[in-house]
Amino acid sequence: MSDLKQHPTPNAKALLPIALFLILYLGNGIYFQYISPIEGQMGFYVVSVVLSFTFALILAFCQNRGKSFEEKIHICAEGIGDDNIVTMLFIFILAGAFSGVAGEAGGASSTANLLLSVIPGRFAIPGLFIIACLISMAMGTSVGTISVLAPIACAVAKNGHISMAFCVGVVVGGAMFGDNLSFISDTTIAATKTQGIEMKDKFEANLKLALPSAIVTLVILIACSFKTEVSAIGTFDYNLWQALPYFIVLVLSVLSVNVFKVLLLGCFMFIVVGIFTGSLTYVSGLSSMGTGIAGMFETMIVTILVASVASLIREHGGFEAILELIRRKAGNKKGGMLGIAFLTMFMDLATANNTVAIVIAAPIAKHISEEYGVEPKKTASLLDTCSCIMQGIIPYGAQLLVAANIAKIASFSLIPWLIYPFVLIVFVAISIIKEK
Repeated sequence: MSDLKQHPTPNAKALLPIALFLILYLGNGIYFQYISPIEGQMGFYVVSVVLSFTFALILAFCQNRGKSFEEKIHICAEGIGDDNIVTMLFIFILAGAFSGVAGEAGGASSTANLLLSVIPGRFAIPGLFIIACLISMAMGTSVGTISVLAPIACAVAKNGHISMAFCVGVVVGGAMFGDNLSFISDTTIAATKTQGIEMKDKFEANLKLALPSAIVTLVILIACSFKTEVSAIGTFDYNLWQALPYFIVLVLSVLSVNVFKVLLLGCFMFIVVGIFTGSLTYVSGLSSMGTGIAGMFETMIVTILVASVASLIREHGGFEAILELIRRKAGNKKGGMLGIAFLTMFMDLATANNTVAIVIAAPIAKHISEEYGVEPKKTASLLDTCSCIMQGIIPYGAQLLVAANIAKIASFSLIPWLIYPFVLIVFVAISIIKEK
């Protein structure tokens, strides 16, 4: 989204499209999830996020009558055609293909089982956390990680006579750690591209928050392990060849190899390994990549719609209204960072989707960072970290709903065991307080 040459007059009414989106998506989600639930369907997926943003876009077009319809189309086109948005869309396509073929080839389950097989039974809980962190960093998706590891966590809980909510909650925390740091996560892509920085820069900033939080979490889990009597957790089958590509992708990502090259190489390796081990055929390999790309369509459409809505809102003075409010409350760099953090968390609380929350908050955050001298990498880190914190806590988010559904427990029961996200909040707060 290109910078404006001149700032429009602050206009709070320009934010009505966002309010409409929140009413349609959050309102219907709460109603169908908790007031009038539909059997076999998650309430926040009854009304599509795409549909909600479509109505928001229609309202945005109805505003600012000083612009013609053709001029508004041009404003949207400029927003969609921004270099960072286009790059983000292309990466989403490759990330979807990688996720699809990796899952079909058995890479995620083999990697998890391999790591779990070398961990002593007493330390199964800390082991699950470490495995979730690594798998999520390699896969780039917290929901995918939870889908793979939650059944394993349930087996560990049942066989080891450990709390089901504890085991599954630990997996959710680890999944959010990896989602926050992964080079191929859609949240990382969204946060870095909207702020115009390299992924390695955001990774370095994130690592200063995520790594200490993960270490503290691990210490807590190890302490809990010594106080818990654990029975034999059973054995898990794995194929070393199927796990190998994930480790290679993880290493290449950390070495800051171009994300396009990493994803293309990852797809190729999983196809070769899958065919070699018999988990894939030529047909199923291509089909799984197509399915993975299709799974990204909603995220891509939402990105296009949000870019359009954001461009119209910004042109009409909506972002200036938010900035004016933050200016009155912030006053300095710390206040600006705090404003970015709260804005991102609120957007995730409202949308129940950390990528969407980042895409909505990013252009406003960029203005805040420029005005208060916040480094772009710190802004991207706050966007990614704060969205992942909230996404890993809200009981109506996809992560907790999927985990709870697999474990056959209430999503609210997982919240007390979400140690990592709560520890991460503390470190984010400390980082803002210490900022000069």
